[in-house]
Amino acid sequence: MTAPRGPNIVFVLTDDQGYGELGCHGNPVIRTPNLDILYGESVRLTDYHVGPTCAPTRAGLLTGHYHNSTGVWHTIGGRSLLRRDEWSLATALAAGGYATGLFGKWHLGDNAPYRPQDRGFQHVVAHGGGGVGQTPDYWGNNYQDDVYAVDGEWTPFKGYCTDVWFEQALRFIGRHRDQPFFCYLSTNAPHTPYIVDQAYSDPYVDRVAHQDRANFYGMITAIDENIGRLRNQLDAWDLTENTLVIFMTDNGTSGGAAVDAAQFATDGYNAGMRGIKGSEYDGGHRVPCFFHWPAGGLDQGRDVPQLTANVDIMPTLLALCDVDPGIHTFDGASLVPLLYEQAEVWPDRILVTDSQRVAYPIKWRKSAVMTQQWRLINGAELYAIETDPEQRCDVAGDHPEVVARLREGYESWWERVAVQFDAMIPIPVGQQLDEPVLLTTHDWRNDPVDCAWNQALVRAGHMCNGYWEVEVTRAGCYRFELRRWPRSESRALIDGIPGPLKPFTAAIQDGWGGGRALPLTRAGIRIGDYEAHCAIRPEDACAEFVATLAPGALQLQTFLWDAEENEVGAYFVYVERLQDA
Repeated sequence: MTAPRGPNIVFVLTDDQGYGELGCHGNPVIRTPNLDILYGESVRLTDYHVGPTCAPTRAGLLTGHYHNSTGVWHTIGGRSLLRRDEWSLATALAAGGYATGLFGKWHLGDNAPYRPQDRGFQHVVAHGGGGVGQTPDYWGNNYQDDVYAVDGEWTPFKGYCTDVWFEQALRFIGRHRDQPFFCYLSTNAPHTPYIVDQAYSDPYVDRVAHQDRANFYGMITAIDENIGRLRNQLDAWDLTENTLVIFMTDNGTSGGAAVDAAQFATDGYNAGMRGIKGSEYDGGHRVPCFFHWPAGGLDQGRDVPQLTANVDIMPTLLALCDVDPGIHTFDGASLVPLLYEQAEVWPDRILVTDSQRVAYPIKWRKSAVMTQQWRLINGAELYAIETDPEQRCDVAGDHPEVVARLREGYESWWERVAVQFDAMIPIPVGQQLDEPVLLTTHDWRNDPVDCAWNQALVRAGHMCNGYWEVEVTRAGCYRFELRRWPRSESRALIDGIPGPLKPFTAAIQDGWGGGRALPLTRAGIRIGDYEAHCAIRPEDACAEFVATLAPGALQLQTFLWDAEENEVGAYFVYVERLQDA
């Protein structure tokens, strides 16, 4: 079978939905009728692996490179910024004549040149950070009638977030249906907070352990409903035949199962796997991946059992779309031979995934070294995955030669991904006169990776501090505006917000609640050789500093103190070049 050239691509990526949150995968409770139909009409990668958390999966998916090598090994702390030298899938397809659009979650940087519109996406409708309501997102967003960034400009929308992403994606497809298009539809759901209309969650209330899981399942059912709407519209536009629809999720479940200290499932449904989101066991990183393309012959239900991974997606799509990668190389491989049953012999590759979530990668940390038959966990535990899919029986002592071979494979992988561990990934400031750059606590660097990464932590006055890596792009006079609250909140540094504090996982659809007042008295800044302090008056909305800086990569840190010398960093800093040197 030979694939025709140039399919349209609709790539649906959901957030924190595990392998087990599909009816077609045996879940006895959840209702996913449209995804179940897609499953039956797709070629399915059944041993497909990603990063155990959000941003790392996206980095590998969109570059074909192992996420650690791209600078992305966390979801916060400046470790979710995709290095500038990475060549993205969107950039490649745009160069190949595709219209490219992203709708929903990006999570690889909120400042230029790390934004999706800087990385090949020609049209973008997205929230900030790693989810709606996180600190880089528009202040006060709570899933309903939110404000999202349209090509970088905050724009109000009506409706539930999932519905907005699909609606905007369909508008994009409608505008570009006469040319090849790449529509990357990356939902924030069902990531926390678990918020959905009761019409979707109520059917699960009496069938699952708690309300959070009912909401989690309801969020997935809302996605499923939109999948049906999307496919119906593709039919109506006569686009189904030559549109490649891909469905996958970004890591193991966050809300569909509970596990014990050894990471074995204790309730819920986890498709017989050990571990959930963040885990080095298969339940943390084995996810669904469906390919449906009628014109390409990928419309009959069939399983591909060979070991595959997110780093294979970019070379696969470029091959299917006849886009030449040129000088660019990948850690993954094109799966075209597997999709078309042309691989008489497929190599028994060694693939690696891990969950670092620390300031600096640690060798062997939460790692899985994988082959078709084996899983080496944390460099020590060995499981025969085909006969022990729940990873209960450690057979490392029985197969030392296998352990040695997989450890050698990991060493080669580590040597490859560690090349740029020490390189900075700075946020540029001062590229344009009088255009402020907003830096948020979400991207602070510090060793415990402690920051106010969501708006509930900002409201709670979470006591933490760190520095930003910044690049002063031009010599000049720079103004730094240090704030506890974003400009849109229009409050003094010391002010609180009336109302009760709510955790991020609370029912914020009814409003975010209040914010804790901080009795701040003094502010400070340090960038390069410049250091200064000033008093904070009760009415001050910000503390301002002006410094003359030379070009270069620097560390920027801010300080807010109370009378007892308790310290917190400014959660929001606006940096503006006022004039050239």
